[in-house]
Amino acid sequence: MLKDITLGQYFPGNSFLHRMDARVKLLLILVYIVILFTIKSIAVYALFTLFTAVVIMFSQIPLITIAKSVRPMMFFIVFTAIINIFMTPGDVVLVSYGIITITADGIVLAAKMVLRFLFLIIGTSMLTFTTEPLALTDSIERLLSPFRKIGVPAHELAMMMSIAIRFIPTLLEETEKIMKAQMARGADFESGNILKRSKALIPILVPLFISAFRRADDLATAMECRCYRGGDNRTRMKQLKMTVVDLKAGIAMTVFTALVIVGNILTK
Repeated sequence: MLKDITLGQYFPGNSFLHRMDARVKLLLILVYIVILFTIKSIAVYALFTLFTAVVIMFSQIPLITIAKSVRPMMFFIVFTAIINIFMTPGDVVLVSYGIITITADGIVLAAKMVLRFLFLIIGTSMLTFTTEPLALTDSIERLLSPFRKIGVPAHELAMMMSIAIRFIPTLLEETEKIMKAQMARGADFESGNILKRSKALIPILVPLFISAFRRADDLATAMECRCYRGGDNRTRMKQLKMTVVDLKAGIAMTVFTALVIVGNILTK
């Protein structure tokens, strides 16, 4: 159900990742993503899996919560894997029947794509699970602040991203309520073909969009009533400050990056 979707949610805690500076976590997750798309061998994927497992252990986030973050994207992951299996040519043909051809290269590529999507979702979910939305907003603004000289609206971009992340759980809850109300009136969202199910979603999407625009208008009115004028001369209750924890995390990521580079070279 929609209530199981954990996208954009923050789970309070006092783990190693929770104590890290949000700016450091944001930079490290970018390095994590870059490393993920440079992996070429099974051995390096195994090393990457071990590193991700250690990160999850230090975050103290339940595995069931991690699984819920992956669940909404399973259809897209499976669809991508099927496309790669049937559309990738190769020298070693495993199955050939009519227009259907499955090669060893296709299976390997599909496995790599599945692992990349899984690690990408898990890594970004760990960022939102262990970082408060306000801290994430401040970190994005701080990291983008040097680009203000060339006209990049750092504060506005950070604020929009923060509001979007903040309202994901709210919209999911609103969708759940609308679905229950429509089901109580006899609506059926599970039976029939794809076209029928798509038409059944219209009674959900219309009130959901109306509710979203109403919330956006209320938020804009509230910000105007409080004389909100952006990031100029704005003070913060919680100041971002790097500690020894961030230094240890940076060293660990540097060592891990070096191991991945060496592993890619040795298994080339």
